[in-house]
Amino acid sequence: MENIVRKVELIATAAFGLEAVVAREVRELGYEDVKVENGRVSFIADESAIARCNLWLRTADRVLLKIGEFKALSFEELFEKTKALPWGDWIPVDGIFPVNGKSVKSKLFSVSDCQAIVKKAVVESLKKKYKTSWFKEEKGQYTIEVSLLKDIATLTIDTSGAGLHKRGYRKLSNIAPLKETLAAGLIKLSFWNPDRVFIDPFCGSGTIPIEAALIGKNIAPGMNREFAAEDWSTISKDLWGEARKETHDLADFDRPLRIYGSDIDGEVLSLARYHIREAFLEDDIYVQKLDVKELKSRFDYGCIICNPPYGERLGERKQVEELYKTMGRVFNQMDTWSHYIITSHPKFEDLFGKKSDRKRKLYNGRIQCNYYQYYGPRPPRQEENE
Repeated sequence: MENIVRKVELIATAAFGLEAVVAREVRELGYEDVKVENGRVSFIADESAIARCNLWLRTADRVLLKIGEFKALSFEELFEKTKALPWGDWIPVDGIFPVNGKSVKSKLFSVSDCQAIVKKAVVESLKKKYKTSWFKEEKGQYTIEVSLLKDIATLTIDTSGAGLHKRGYRKLSNIAPLKETLAAGLIKLSFWNPDRVFIDPFCGSGTIPIEAALIGKNIAPGMNREFAAEDWSTISKDLWGEARKETHDLADFDRPLRIYGSDIDGEVLSLARYHIREAFLEDDIYVQKLDVKELKSRFDYGCIICNPPYGERLGERKQVEELYKTMGRVFNQMDTWSHYIITSHPKFEDLFGKKSDRKRKLYNGRIQCNYYQYYGPRPPRQEENE
């Protein structure tokens, strides 16, 4: 008997400002019925998309399986409508199903009460399905989330487990690291392509150069990690096997790249080298200790993408403002290059000495930033390389 592939609705959650990038990634994977909202991208796909999206999405935070959505103005309504959803299609009799919750601008504002009611309703639904009154909860993680926004309850199961930014190469960390998903977003929002030279003069622990190399070689960001839904007994292991095989088939491991990272802090560079080794990219990324005022390149065209210090702490503000002036002088000498800089400093353009061609609001964690984009000229004969 042939396996029937189920249609599912998935939600790829995203940091504010990256939704359009996530939507583009979803479409590039071949899924077309895409709806973009604040902080999330939802789409209809077949079941194999659970595996493929977890493995391939570079800029999404996690992939949620949508079980249902409805209006809920009372706890009774939340209970009855949750109970009516097909939980037994996904959660087996021995599955572990904790419930998380959040509520924004909703009549049902007590998150702990909503979580307890949803848990009880799911138990009632599963009792009916499995004809039992006791659930051991010992195999597989099926984390349910009840999300209330303006009285609309969305019920999902998390397929990712650890957030998608956890690629597996960054075992150690420096202070306030840039999330891998945001680093990938900065690159995806730029005009960099693998034929062009890439420099990050504030590379820190190496996240932006590593994400650039993964993009350049078409290496799936989730290739070397595991996901919650891999242990689900309600999804065929073959789907995961095929999806993982696809990541190996499509990776261009031998693609040559010219990616450079530098930083004034030698200690943090040893961390970068460690992360580069963990990502198996030591032949693709060259890092060195360098003050940004010494930055230059023998290449005529390329992209600088960086996350310099913001000067968020009072004592650092003056120092950071001097740094931005230096960046302006140095970067503007490399006038055939494109420059992309993320910072929360409101006067960045004045200090840098040049108005950006485009700026985009993004969030680095909870810090509201702007991503300043300065476009250099197109390299000659670039069309032949593309």
